[in-house]
Amino acid sequence: MAISPLDLILVAQTLLSLAGAAAGGAIGVNYGRLGDDLPPPEKVAQLLVAQGVSQVKLYDADPAVLSALSGTGIGVVIALPNELLTATAANPSFAQDWVKNNVAAWLPNTQIRAIAVGNEVFASPIAANLTPALVPAMANIHRALADADLDGSVKISSPLALTALQTSYPPSAGAFQPDLATSIVAPMLDLLRRTGSYLMVNAYPFFAYSANSGEISIDYALFRPNSGDRDPASGLLYYSLLDAQLDAVYSAMAALGYGDLRLVVSETGWPSKGDEGEIGASPENAAAYNGNLANRILAGDGGTPARPLAELDVFLFALFNENSKPGPSSERNYGLFYPSEDRVYEVAFRLERATAAVRDQVEGGAASWCVAAGLAEPATLQAALDFACGDGGVDCGAIEPGGECFEPNTLEAHASFAFNGYYQKNRREPSACDFHHAAVVVRQPPEFGPCAFPAGN
Repeated sequence: MAISPLDLILVAQTLLSLAGAAAGGAIGVNYGRLGDDLPPPEKVAQLLVAQGVSQVKLYDADPAVLSALSGTGIGVVIALPNELLTATAANPSFAQDWVKNNVAAWLPNTQIRAIAVGNEVFASPIAANLTPALVPAMANIHRALADADLDGSVKISSPLALTALQTSYPPSAGAFQPDLATSIVAPMLDLLRRTGSYLMVNAYPFFAYSANSGEISIDYALFRPNSGDRDPASGLLYYSLLDAQLDAVYSAMAALGYGDLRLVVSETGWPSKGDEGEIGASPENAAAYNGNLANRILAGDGGTPARPLAELDVFLFALFNENSKPGPSSERNYGLFYPSEDRVYEVAFRLERATAAVRDQVEGGAASWCVAAGLAEPATLQAALDFACGDGGVDCGAIEPGGECFEPNTLEAHASFAFNGYYQKNRREPSACDFHHAAVVVRQPPEFGPCAFPAGN
């Protein structure tokens, strides 16, 4: 028997309602240790547990830290530093020993889930010299994991800086630098696909805003209400600079034939303090960026305009202010906590707190609406519209001929009215805005007119 579009919608919504908000991803934190006043690893592990942190990313595989995290239940991403890439690429035995000593020896009590092989290898002249070693090193580490029967539970990746992109605007035109695309990035993406892994990306809207504050709205950078920015090629409307950056990476991967790969944001954050020229660095902005992002991800909305159903894990940078980091003042002030373990500002790592914040803090940008996805097929839109206005229980009289919201008389506008009615009726649960990929959550009043869109608060 053939399955109708409506059947698919009902199945998808049932599965999503069972999955709940957690399907959207998780919030983790980067634990760097470039400071001479940081608490010992044992106290850090206690802090992470107390805050409800579910994932932590390290910049090495220090035994003292791995020991402290043992038994906590926290998922751990360890790192093979850049300085070991050449040896790892050249010698499979080196990779075998590294995996034995830094992964196998700690499992299962320390829940190592991934290895970041190198970090931003393309981003600086010094690291760029290691570029030819990156993919061979990743392959050797994966082979060592497979030999130890760990490749199913421990993934490999390598954090990419956005400087690996030649084009990032508009998002639909995202493309990798030509000298990297076919020689390095494509083989790396192929390895990630073959091993069932994902691409790690370090994305910092702060840098883009600080350098272009006259052109980029601070609200656009901080997930606050704003007028949005439309991609002229795709027609998609963006209300978040991070979304635009991530979709540029998705586009760049798709241009190489790897648009199906998942992204993990391995670093993102906002400094609470900076030098005079570092525009936007403040505790208020840092709290807004990290808090709004965490609330959004934990409430189940990791999607972007181009990938509305994407699941997204995000690692905030960083756990502590680190006083030994070189560079401008901002580099030493990305921490969520002072070395004393006092908060720099509030960020929720627990789902229940984040969900309450998303629903209750309208001024923080939490109001939301469910509208038709711009690329949805007309037949799917119509089936979803019929469902919402029928079994979905939405009163759709306003979009019937003569109704106050009949105009504009388009399928997209009418479907958006019905979708939003269903979404608001179901208390803005993420699973109530799917309709078999025909709908997407937005955080600004849609442009079809206020009569069709009751406030999402």
